[in-house]
Amino acid sequence: MDATKHWSVTVDIDEEEGTTLAHASLRTPAGQDVTGVGQAQRNPNDPSVPEIGDELAVARALRNLAERLLHTTERDIKGVTGESAHVHR
Repeated sequence: MDATKHWSVTVDIDEEEGTTLAHASLRTPAGQDVTGVGQAQRNPNDPSVPEIGDELAVARALRNLAERLLHTTERDIKGVTGESAHVHR
């Protein structure tokens, strides 16, 4: 059966005194919540360009989210097969 599915990722960004923190969250159709966190810190000698901190923190949060989702997948495979699983990165 062919199907189109839609998953949404929500990204929240907080910025305080040269540090940007991003949380990327999703809820799988099975109801599992998975969240990734990323941080960026501006060098005090660099000019303040908030967009760059946002980009870096969000990129790191999404990478962390992906890694956590892969771990969730491994646990789910083990739950179905009873054997440890390692998915390729």
